[in-house]
Amino acid sequence: MDTLEILRNLAIIVISAKLFGLIARKLKAPQVAGEIIAGLLIGPSLFNIVVDNDFWSGMAEIGVILLMFSAGLETNIDNLKKSGLKATALAIAGVSFPLILGTIMYMCFYGFSAPGTSTFVEAVFIGTILTATSVSITVSALKELGKISTDVGTTIMSAAIIDDVIGIVVLTAVLGLKDPNADLGAVCIKTVAFFALSLVAGVIIFKIMQRFVRRWPHTRRIPIIGMALAFVLAYVADKYFGVADITGAYVAGIILSSLDDSAYIDRKMDISSYMIFGPIFFASVGLQTNLRTVDLSILAFSVAFVLVGLLGKVIGCGLVAKLLKYNNSDALKIGVGMMTRGEVALIVAQRGLKAEIIDSKYFTSVILLIVVSSILTPIVLKAIYSADEKRQ
Repeated sequence: MDTLEILRNLAIIVISAKLFGLIARKLKAPQVAGEIIAGLLIGPSLFNIVVDNDFWSGMAEIGVILLMFSAGLETNIDNLKKSGLKATALAIAGVSFPLILGTIMYMCFYGFSAPGTSTFVEAVFIGTILTATSVSITVSALKELGKISTDVGTTIMSAAIIDDVIGIVVLTAVLGLKDPNADLGAVCIKTVAFFALSLVAGVIIFKIMQRFVRRWPHTRRIPIIGMALAFVLAYVADKYFGVADITGAYVAGIILSSLDDSAYIDRKMDISSYMIFGPIFFASVGLQTNLRTVDLSILAFSVAFVLVGLLGKVIGCGLVAKLLKYNNSDALKIGVGMMTRGEVALIVAQRGLKAEIIDSKYFTSVILLIVVSSILTPIVLKAIYSADEKRQ
């Protein structure tokens, strides 16, 4: 891919994403929904002007890392502490409901089989794909609505992180059904070790950054150091501990969230994220989707897969939120906020393909779930918040 092609495609992505983002805002819909639709239009589903490749995937990954770092910066530590137990309960529901419902749904299509059989393993793996939560779309929608630091917003973020941890353990366990060499205990130990290391290192890093801020307040070197920390923790989390890189970036944001200059760092991060990396990330969801390849043989399964994926999170997290004394509106917000899927679901599906558990045809179902949930989540969240404001 030469430089001229990169420049051409970059111009197309940024212009189309921002254009459709503005159209979406004019129509009272979140901008991110318009940016995803832009990706569908310029991708293989319609005009096929821009072809997705490793370069754009890498740029999109930077986009989601910056987005999650920003979300961490805006996280209220006190609210995070308060929502810890609640978030854990929500995360368990957010994993177990889609896992069980997805497994049953697959067996309804391809027959019920005894544990240990290949069909049973395939069914459980389809359910495992549905456990993944990707709140980057939700984060963007909540930021746009100015609700990211509220109790509901913080609870969603906390639950999503714990959801990822549980999802990694479930993935390893299911792969272990196919691959006896997979070590579930080692994964649990490495995951706990990452958060323990983050806690210790976070205290040290925070004190160092406090000195930097006192010495160089509101200078550009502060956000540069912060961004470097986000990339370092994202790399370390994924490379050495098997934890999602976006979780590492979010932890980096939390570490710096109590600094006097945290808002200044966030503003500087938002410039590059809003202008380049954000549009690329959201448009990439559409670029990875080719609606032309959908045939009748997989269409019915895909529809069921999407419905179970959406309802599994909404019902599971929503019911638990009600048990945790949230009102109906907030419980629905939490359920809807947890239903988005993204790159984690694709990564899980890729692992299943590599382990020869599932067929590549199911990627269409996964991508459709990502697209539908990415478009619906911000729209529904905005509608719920608007309804709340009208009642006040």
